[in-house]
Amino acid sequence: MLGTVVPAALYHLRRLCREWFAVEPLVARASLDWGFDIKVDNPNEVGADRLLNALAGHKHFGGPLIVVDFGTATTFDCIIVDNERAGRFIGGVIMPGLRTASDELVRRTAKLPATELLPPTHAIGRRTEDCIRVGVLWGTADAVDGLVRRIKAEWPSKKQPTVVATGGLAVLVAPLCKEIESVHPDLTLVGLRIAAAALGLEW
Repeated sequence: MLGTVVPAALYHLRRLCREWFAVEPLVARASLDWGFDIKVDNPNEVGADRLLNALAGHKHFGGPLIVVDFGTATTFDCIIVDNERAGRFIGGVIMPGLRTASDELVRRTAKLPATELLPPTHAIGRRTEDCIRVGVLWGTADAVDGLVRRIKAEWPSKKQPTVVATGGLAVLVAPLCKEIESVHPDLTLVGLRIAAAALGLEW
């Protein structure tokens, strides 16, 4: 089983599976049975990564739940639970990813240098690199906290959601956030394993 949000890569991944492993891969998409309802206007627009995050989050934490995935984009996936077993994916938020924003800042300006993203110690930077770190890291952390609070303010059930972070940059940003309660960097891959097992595929 494979999951990708890069359409151009799908052909090559399928070919790899056929030629090297002699299998026809099952592609993660909204039309599969995820074990929860996808309650958005167009389920086919929801990326496989977000569905895999929702699956793994629902399996391990129950609900209600917000999964914040720090990747190329930073996504917020919202899952509510009607009872102990039934869940609903109700949508979320997509914002530019931490590294994406940082790289674009450097690319589109003439003098700002590429900067190693280390946690800042002061809000007022005295060097250009420090200013960038504050803007990118604390800016992202505050944006995440603010968006989580907005999501919670319109949450459709009385019980407030648990907030879990995942993705390659989660360990960098989550400690700077007040709203994130738990970090599980590989939740997407865990979701892929769960989905494969549920469909009777070998892992």
